[in-house]
Amino acid sequence: MSESRSPAPPARPAGPAAPSGVSSAPSAPSVATHCPYCALQCGTRLGREDGTVVVRPSDFPVNRGGLCQKGWTAPALLDTPVRLHNPLIRDPRGALEPVGWHQALDTVADRLRRIRDAHGPDAVAVFGGGGLTNEKAYMLGKFARVALGTSRIDYNGRFCMSSAAAAGNAAFGIDRGLPFPVGDLDDAEVILLAGANPAETMPPLMRHLTGARLIVIDPRRTRTAETAALHLQPQPGTDLALALGLLHLAVAEGRMDEGYLHRRTVGFDAAWQRAVAWWPERVERVTGVPVAAQREAVRMLGEARRAYVLTGRGAEQHSKGTDTVAAFINLALALGLPGRAGSGYGCLTGQGNGQGGRELGQKADQLPGYRSIADPGARADVAAVWGVAPQELPGPGPSAYELLDSLGRPGGPRALLVFGSNPVVSAPRAARITERLAALDLLVVADFMPSETALLADVVLPVTQWAEEEGTMTNLEGRVLRRRRLSGPPPGVRSDLDVLRGLAIRLGQPPERFPAAPHQVFEELRRTTRGGRADYSGISYERLDAGEALHWPCPATPPGQPPHPGTPRLFLDRFAHPDGRARFRAVDHRDAAELPDDRFPLYATTGRALAHYQSGAQTREVPELLAAEPESYLEVHPDTAERAGLADGELARISSARGTAVARVRLVPTLRADTVFLPFHFTADGRANLITSTALDPESHMPEFKVCAVRIEPWTATA
Repeated sequence: MSESRSPAPPARPAGPAAPSGVSSAPSAPSVATHCPYCALQCGTRLGREDGTVVVRPSDFPVNRGGLCQKGWTAPALLDTPVRLHNPLIRDPRGALEPVGWHQALDTVADRLRRIRDAHGPDAVAVFGGGGLTNEKAYMLGKFARVALGTSRIDYNGRFCMSSAAAAGNAAFGIDRGLPFPVGDLDDAEVILLAGANPAETMPPLMRHLTGARLIVIDPRRTRTAETAALHLQPQPGTDLALALGLLHLAVAEGRMDEGYLHRRTVGFDAAWQRAVAWWPERVERVTGVPVAAQREAVRMLGEARRAYVLTGRGAEQHSKGTDTVAAFINLALALGLPGRAGSGYGCLTGQGNGQGGRELGQKADQLPGYRSIADPGARADVAAVWGVAPQELPGPGPSAYELLDSLGRPGGPRALLVFGSNPVVSAPRAARITERLAALDLLVVADFMPSETALLADVVLPVTQWAEEEGTMTNLEGRVLRRRRLSGPPPGVRSDLDVLRGLAIRLGQPPERFPAAPHQVFEELRRTTRGGRADYSGISYERLDAGEALHWPCPATPPGQPPHPGTPRLFLDRFAHPDGRARFRAVDHRDAAELPDDRFPLYATTGRALAHYQSGAQTREVPELLAAEPESYLEVHPDTAERAGLADGELARISSARGTAVARVRLVPTLRADTVFLPFHFTADGRANLITSTALDPESHMPEFKVCAVRIEPWTATA
């Protein structure tokens, strides 16, 4: 890989027309589709007025005529000046230069083949994204395992809700973000939000929470916390101790649903043996949450006839995230909430297709249908559809951060293909990951924007975006949705599916094995998921286009029988374990992997801002959103800032054992004095992930984004 990597501005001359699989359908005057951002997948209608694409919200159940600022401005991405229009290859001088598609794909395939022949199939890796359509996610997993033969595939959803997935699978036998429709929250009396800030991360969801009294657990007084009846503000990294304490109080104060425990659960005694040691005063000492507030939270939940416990990234992104989510599930089970109409437990999935992205094959240990790649039966079923022998499929590979950290190292991948992700900004210890990417022999990035990762690549492949493609997405309720195309892509732009097909054929695969038309891919996806936990076999474009609301599992039915209606509400009769019962999990609190000390005396935590999304590669190119939040900032308590010699509006240097970031100071009197906060959407020295910890949850392999030890000081140009 060239040492000199100077980015060139994206070239805009017209290139070859996109293949027929991408652009054969005519442009539509208007289409019903969905927002390109978060997992709500708000319903929208796209159209053109005076030559400009405009978006209007539809009366879709999750948003009911509302959109956030990001949704309203999404059409700005369709003609952004920095849009990629031609394949780019890095020339000997280190500059990215436009080339034709044949040259780009030939170059990639030839270099992949050489690397694979010299070093084995695991010398080539694939990194995907939670924003890819179901069809793309499915085909990317198939491409990695069949065309490349590599086990080295994972995706940025590992950074999103993998801890909740692990805890949900263990407790219920199925992981689906919300095992009930969003609209069920309308009738809730009390909702506990653990580490979730939907007022900023998915604002339309707040329309469903206005009738409930909210209990918000968050170290910050977020916009969501400001609406709460009760805000519990624990020290970062102590959510697990707090959840254990709430379970202790629920039992000690007689608020358990003992009939539910007897009929529908197993394992309570072992879980209680851990929670019994977390009496309220001990929890207060560890978390900082007053005993009175703990008791009030349990009273509110225990007295409500309709209550929900919902977790988010704040509970998950820890080195003990799986146990933390399990502890909140234990609380919900003790109160008899999951699987009961009008109550329940759920996880607020973050990325637009974070749900479909993992259950259809991008995750290192999973095959389509949410099947384990280590299960011989699952391997045989999938291999039969793919037309290969089961033994030809590789086994499980390393998780996302482990994969990225191994790039270019002895025994690690020497080539990486990136689809729909920007790890230069989004991965923990971002400076190290940037170094690993630069150490590769070949980096290929498929994107529609010149992201920070794309600008490091040897080959950049310009691909379609949301309003230029057909496909499906799966939102946080497990509802499968149709993404519809308003118009074709610009000349020179191809779909990810066409890219994968072109590369697969060049790598010796039969053309029929890698279709590029989304409808064909979905038909194959249906067959491949049949019988899996996430069964899509009864879902079709025709049913979705007819307006049916279809939640997986939705199995195919025998000929002559009515089609399956889908499963909007899981667990009403039984949980997905063989005995039909939910499992308590015996967990105990442990410290974060890194605690403050004399050198780094403060906790730092990270999260999202209202105006931006994920790594910010898209939203930072929307003028209205960039104007609302133009640079990285550091929230800090006034007393803490004074001790550090910082004033409001000044630049601060935030340092951890891994690196240093720079951000603009914002004084926030409601923040804990021992805690600072940075959003993770910004680039260069403003990357929050320059300082974040690489400690991983041992089960989910989720990085500990939410807590690390830092010091803060004034920034100087010479420092």
